[in-house]
Amino acid sequence: MIEYVPPVLRGVREFVAIAEAWQSDFEQVWQETTNILDEQFLLTATEIGISRWERILKLRPLATDTLDERRFAVMAAIDSQMPMTYLWLHFQLTFLCGEDGYVIELDHNNYKLKVLIELPSQREIDAVRALVKRAAPANLVLDVGIRYNPHNVLSQFTHAELAAYTHNQLRNEVFE
Repeated sequence: MIEYVPPVLRGVREFVAIAEAWQSDFEQVWQETTNILDEQFLLTATEIGISRWERILKLRPLATDTLDERRFAVMAAIDSQMPMTYLWLHFQLTFLCGEDGYVIELDHNNYKLKVLIELPSQREIDAVRALVKRAAPANLVLDVGIRYNPHNVLSQFTHAELAAYTHNQLRNEVFE
C-alpha cells in the first residue's frame, strides 16, 4: 500500500502506519478477486467452480472422482450441447483426448461409428462415451472403446505384477 502513497508522504510516520495496517486487507481482497476470476473458467476453476458447473449441467460426480476427472466430465458435457458433425466430433476428441489420443472409424454403409480412445482413467473414458452417445445420431451403432494402454502407464508396474494379466487386458483395460 505504501507504493500508492505520494512519494513526498512516504516518509511520514502516520501514512506508513496506515499503509501497513491496510496491507493485509488489500492482499486478501486481491486474492479473493483473483479466485473469483479463476472460477469463471473451467481450466482454472477450483472445487467451487467445478461444483457450480456440475449443478448447472446436472452432473453427479462420484466420491472418488478427482478434480481433474470432474473438470473433464464438465468439459465433455458442455461440448456436447451443439449439434454433432463428423468434423465437430474430431475437434472435440482432439480437445479432450489430444491429437493422437483417439481413432474414429465411420462405416457409412453399415451405419456404424467406432471411436477408440486413449485416456488415463476410466471416468474420463466414461465421460467421452457419454459425449459420443449424447451427440451421435440415433441411427448409428456406436462402439466406443479403449485404444490401448500407453507404455508410460504400464511401465509403472513390475513384470511380476503384469504377468497376472493377459496381453488383451494389458493392451485394452484401464490401469490406474
